[in-house]
Amino acid sequence: MQKQFYKEAISSEIFSIISKASKELKIESYVIGGFVRDFLLKRGTAKDIDIVAIGSGIELAEKVASLLPNKPKVQVFKTYGTAMLRFNDIEIEFVGARKESYTEESRNPEVSEGTLQDDQNRRDFTINALALSLNEDNFGEILDPFNGVSDLENKIIRTPLNPDITYSDDPLRMMRAIRFASQLHFKIEENSLLAISENADRLKIITRERIIDELNKIMLSEKPSKGFLLLDKTGLLPQILPELIDLKGVEEVEGQKHKDNFYHTLEVVDNISENTNDVWLRWAALLHDIGKAPTKKFSKKVGWTFHAHEFVGSKMVYKLFKRLKMPLNNKMKLVQKMVLLSSRPIVLATEVTDSAVRRLVFDAGEDIDYLMTLCEADITTKNPKKFKRYHQNFDLVRSKIKEVEERDRVRDFQPPVSGEEIMKAFNLKPCREIGQIKEAIKEAILDGKIPNEQKASYDFMIEKGVELGLKQSLL
Repeated sequence: MQKQFYKEAISSEIFSIISKASKELKIESYVIGGFVRDFLLKRGTAKDIDIVAIGSGIELAEKVASLLPNKPKVQVFKTYGTAMLRFNDIEIEFVGARKESYTEESRNPEVSEGTLQDDQNRRDFTINALALSLNEDNFGEILDPFNGVSDLENKIIRTPLNPDITYSDDPLRMMRAIRFASQLHFKIEENSLLAISENADRLKIITRERIIDELNKIMLSEKPSKGFLLLDKTGLLPQILPELIDLKGVEEVEGQKHKDNFYHTLEVVDNISENTNDVWLRWAALLHDIGKAPTKKFSKKVGWTFHAHEFVGSKMVYKLFKRLKMPLNNKMKLVQKMVLLSSRPIVLATEVTDSAVRRLVFDAGEDIDYLMTLCEADITTKNPKKFKRYHQNFDLVRSKIKEVEERDRVRDFQPPVSGEEIMKAFNLKPCREIGQIKEAIKEAILDGKIPNEQKASYDFMIEKGVELGLKQSLL
């Protein structure tokens, strides 16, 4: 067992109090898992800390709370034998050391009391099995039975025990392995990677919610493509996002090819990740081309086409979110909107007209900046001249959007003439013509026929009403 001392890692008030509480209860306690890993990696301030007690974690939590000045409330989860309290915005969870056994049908283990070694044995990876002692006789000593410190130094993801058993017991660990590899820029050890492929079908016993939680963490890593390529390589991705797998491959007919939209998509996700940490905008990048697989056709006249892939893709977003039990709310609607509009600025960049810009801003609304960020990320050409020209074109579009928005105010468009004013002007009750006039006013503004002003809109309303055969009220 490797013996190093990291007293500076546990010199804070909370660790001294946990140590004191442990001594009074005559039980051993250790900091374990993510805190130790991230401390050694110098990854910044911890938001949560896991404490394992050789005894009752609940009893230790209550004792610690009694010794803290503010006497924080202890949340107890008797079913799991855990307890949690907050200290200076840090969430601290206490659990008794345990050993686990699994059945084939579930990732939820049967749990019994155990030793520190039992608890370290059940951890998913060597880098998460590291423990720091809070005990008086070896305070600050790191306990590292699986050479986790060495794996941290060599940037390796490895399971403490047989990876085949580790992943079969709890298949979510396969997602976690890829997530850590993506987040930390680590490599999954060869036998462990092979075991993920061999146990890939076990993912079916994991809930969609758990899978998406890990997938979102992969999505939020610095370079998400690393995680998605590993998901693809191990056979996990087809079970989660078959729509992406359908984009793979390049077909050639009569010497004409199309690009591999799978790898293009991953490039777009990496590109957008350099400019936003919004997970839903990253999802939009991931799904922006999913409509290309079902719409792909070859024409002798024009070659490969993907007509209406944006519309088809936006419809697919709902089905995908529902299948994966993701939120069917405004976040999903944002992704749908981005997919639907994803080609509009690209087309617009070839000919920037006021009318087209107004319509784009009207349709995108408050999400216009998100849309432009997505479209700029969609530039994946390796030709330096094209790359420069495309970005310059988008700079022109952005400039035109700003100019048109300041002048015409169509981002959050509100009709300058209300339905009530139309009814009063023509002495009408609710009828179809009111909607027709409002739509005509909107179209006239977007086309630039009239300014987005009340008087111009009112005058246009009168003209349109006369065209529809309505008689102006004399009141």
